Amino acid sequence: MKITDVTLTLFAWDGIPETSYNAHTGVFAGSSQLGLLTITTDGGIEGHAFLGSSMYSAELDGTGLIRNLKPIVMGQNPLDRQRLYQAIYKRNRHTTLRAIGAVDVALWDIAGKVAGLPIHRLLGSYRDSVPAYASSAVLPSAAAYAEQACAYRDDGWTAYKIHPPTRWQEDIEVCEAVRAAVGDDYRLMLDSTWSYRYEEALRVGRAAEALGFYWYEDPLADEDLYGCVKLRQKLDIPLMATEYSPGGFQSYAPWILQQATDFLRGDVAVKGGITALVKTAHLAEAFAMNYEVHHGGNSLNNVANLHVIAAIANCEYFEVLLPEGAQKYGLAQDIEVDADGLVHAPTEPGLGAAIDFDLIKAKQCAVLR
Repeated sequence: MKITDVTLTLFAWDGIPETSYNAHTGVFAGSSQLGLLTITTDGGIEGHAFLGSSMYSAELDGTGLIRNLKPIVMGQNPLDRQRLYQAIYKRNRHTTLRAIGAVDVALWDIAGKVAGLPIHRLLGSYRDSVPAYASSAVLPSAAAYAEQACAYRDDGWTAYKIHPPTRWQEDIEVCEAVRAAVGDDYRLMLDSTWSYRYEEALRVGRAAEALGFYWYEDPLADEDLYGCVKLRQKLDIPLMATEYSPGGFQSYAPWILQQATDFLRGDVAVKGGITALVKTAHLAEAFAMNYEVHHGGNSLNNVANLHVIAAIANCEYFEVLLPEGAQKYGLAQDIEVDADGLVHAPTEPGLGAAIDFDLIKAKQCAVLR
């Protein structure tokens, strides 16, 4: 079997609600574009992936994918995933990890379809469901966070994570308000999105620790390994970093060796695909560390993430980033959280997702070849 074509169909995502997660995203709303990557083979099997998100339009990465990665995989056996991954990753200076990740996901989709198995079965399934947590956007007040956390708790969700206003004193007030509202036993996390100086991070971390938060995520700049080492030495609450630490899966090594974080973090978009996540999860397991998978930026990436989570032992949660209108698009049936707060691994071959091809055709903007 050989790869005969690679195309990227750009399609419009309209009606995105006004949303912000931190100063890095700013406030975004309105329209974006996703890309449907299609890898075609001479065996009649196609592999798919989505590129882009509500805040990062697919055309920003799409040209580089077609120009720099398509020539590498054309004419190759799509089942040679490891060899192809090594080849496309070498082009990381000329494209992006998002583009590399999309190609890798589509190759895994082909492999599952050839085998007649969902991807997590090919990886070696560990479970078929995992608890989900609600992950907030930046909200207008401490009371708004408290109200939202209670609503998800009452709906049976297992945990709630705060993306705070990123002003350290206000952030402590938000944490206090949410803890008071949900009670002492409900699991809470804090993701401060790289927003503090070290001294501020220490103050907020001590407050979250006193409030019984489960983890403290990304308080310092994403490349600040030195600051994280110091912070981890002062706090008992588990520290999570590496979500956007520069580089691919190889860049995790210094964070482990310097003992700069308790949990590792990544997803198929920001770290370069299913192959990269599995490599890192197994590396983390060797050091008895969790590898907590980050939201994937679009609906099909989240399906790919879920396959990885179902196949590893050292991830506790599936992240559901809010609001829904800024995160779910392009599937006829998206991942849903059940009454027990769980999401369930796909059962169909490959990614096993129902892509909304009619929507994509209706919203098509361009096809990159």
